[in-house]
Amino acid sequence: MKNYIIISFFLAICNTACAAAGVHLDTNRTVADTDSVVRKRSISVGVNYGSDIQFFGRTGPVKYPYLGADAIYNFKSGFFIYGSAVQVFGYTPVIDEIDAGAGYLFNYSKKFTGTFSYTHFFFTDQAPPVIVSASSNDINFKNAYDWGVLKTAGTFDYLFGQANDYFLTLSISKYIEPGWRLFNDQDYLSINPGANLIMGTQNFVGRYASENSSELFYNNYIPGLDAPPPFHDFDNGKFNVLNYSFKLPIAYNMPHYTFEASWKYSLPVNVDGALRNHHEVFFNLTFYYLFFK
Repeated sequence: MKNYIIISFFLAICNTACAAAGVHLDTNRTVADTDSVVRKRSISVGVNYGSDIQFFGRTGPVKYPYLGADAIYNFKSGFFIYGSAVQVFGYTPVIDEIDAGAGYLFNYSKKFTGTFSYTHFFFTDQAPPVIVSASSNDINFKNAYDWGVLKTAGTFDYLFGQANDYFLTLSISKYIEPGWRLFNDQDYLSINPGANLIMGTQNFVGRYASENSSELFYNNYIPGLDAPPPFHDFDNGKFNVLNYSFKLPIAYNMPHYTFEASWKYSLPVNVDGALRNHHEVFFNLTFYYLFFK
């Protein structure tokens, strides 16, 4: 669910005060979107509410609001390990998904950084049929450069499991930190608007459709079909533009914690023959606490 929730618990792709920036894919599941990177030994824990699960620009036919929890341990060397758990509202399991992974933070220069990570997704037998469940592994490599006026990033993801896919996400953002304080001399607001372009394959969509074929057909979740499963073969292995999105994260920050509200407007494209997707606004609330050692 992740990053969908997965993963959007995490490409998502997020810029955080932890070394694991970008580990969680696209998912609307993020630790937070504040844009500073800390290269020191630390532990970060956080909780996140999301209005729906999105996976590399695709959603399932049913909305799945969720609550997630994340923990990341950063070593001073740049290595980090992390884990997360997700609960989808309205379903019996206390935990629907658990993610675990490790990676390394590269500081090429003060303005040029990158991360490399591996994540494995564990789904419980009673978990709802979220679209990310067709993939159980993600290899993620992200590079970001801060030009001062804007920050740009490119992220490559290779997902494998029951379906194999690869993605390229291009991002642009602008970190804004007003000079005034709210309640004391240590707190501050940060705003980090940005836009993403996701390109890739979508074999995970075909796998999801085949595993939930009867429900999808009889509820008319896949358009253009006049016969029950098995479905027609679609060219989901073609590398194509999948999604455009625009985000607006606003965060209240203290030295050790951040509370963030984030809105994202998502425009899926090239979805013919796949699950019916539509323009959608996603909302996330995130709180995380950073312990330095």
